[in-house]
Amino acid sequence: MKIICIGRNYALHAKEMGSSTTEKPMFFLKPDSAILPKRNPFFIPNFSEEIHHEVELIIKIKKLGKSIDEKFAHSYYDEIGLGIDFTARDLQSKCKKLGHPWEIAKAFDQSAVVSEKFINKKEFSGTNINFRLTKNKEIVQKGNGNDMIFSPAKIISYVSQFMTLKIGDLIFTGTPSGVGKIKINDELEGFIENTSMFKIKIK
Repeated sequence: MKIICIGRNYALHAKEMGSSTTEKPMFFLKPDSAILPKRNPFFIPNFSEEIHHEVELIIKIKKLGKSIDEKFAHSYYDEIGLGIDFTARDLQSKCKKLGHPWEIAKAFDQSAVVSEKFINKKEFSGTNINFRLTKNKEIVQKGNGNDMIFSPAKIISYVSQFMTLKIGDLIFTGTPSGVGKIKINDELEGFIENTSMFKIKIK
């Protein structure tokens, strides 16, 4: 099982990070060891002093596919979940300045929150999906899938040119603006529309 993450897929987030948007989807991978076990707290790792939350819609691949035509890509997923791509922003910034890869900032253990439940996409009108993240009961990020630069179909088609998509693969589709630092004793809760998808305590 792969975790595929799309970067810079919301224009306002790219702007807040001082980055430009891209002509094609930009993606990176997290290993399966990055998944935070269900109902576990997230422990801030000792190698970073600036872990940021990035809430994202997740699509779950349901069948094997390679070099998928965009017009057929919608048939490769049925379910939509919610997650957090935890990022060691201080490490990422250092890697970027040095021109180094930045897996250490994104792919570390337990850096991927995945909601226990997924919702059938038929419950939504296309990508018109509202989602949000609260920190200690206050909204810190909110977005709508319609604001994605690259739709799930475009993402699936593009990524599948380079690697085979397999049943159970997860695609994090990018984060809206509002990313920020977490600290010990914070409580994060993610929602799709008014449905709570996960609740995480920070230790």
